Amino acid sequence: GVSHVLTLALQELSLLCKRDVNGVGMLYDLLRSHWLQALLKIYECLQHYLGKRPAPVTLQARALSREVVELLREAPQSGEIKELRRLLRSPHFKAALLSAHDTVAQKDFEPTLPPLPDNIPENEEAMRIVCLVKNNQPLGATIKRHEITGDITVARVIHGGLADRSGLLYAGDKLVEVNGVPVEGLEPEQVINIL
Repeated sequence: GVSHVLTLALQELSLLCKRDVNGVGMLYDLLRSHWLQALLKIYECLQHYLGKRPAPVTLQARALSREVVELLREAPQSGEIKELRRLLRSPHFKAALLSAHDTVAQKDFEPTLPPLPDNIPENEEAMRIVCLVKNNQPLGATIKRHEITGDITVARVIHGGLADRSGLLYAGDKLVEVNGVPVEGLEPEQVINIL
């Protein structure tokens, strides 16, 4: 995948770095950067998801069921055809199963990110919007108040935890907002309750 190509590129660049070719060191550092690694990991996960995501065969199973019942009415009547017609016309099958299928098939379960804030300062170095779905599991990161700036920052990312596996949070990252709530002026304990 993309990670393998990046690894090969890094190996090739490391050889060029030793020869001190102009600009190669900067490119090497760029390709090794945490944010690029995280971006590539997200890209690979999305590609894997898109390739394996189930898709309904039809969005209108109830209508298809009615059509099949009509076709079966015109077919030669055997015991199996009568049984199939009875099953397809039963209220439990039509109302419960097919209605549930159609409802789920027509929904969009893709995660949606909040819009970017309008008041991002021009001198801001870099800001990332991170979306982690916890599902009753711990975040796998600790936070603290920075001694000098007073900002809430990620103190530590626990190996193997959700934050570590996502590759989206790093020690030293400044938290600006959590679940739509600005964290400026809050105590770390208050931020933990929001998480």
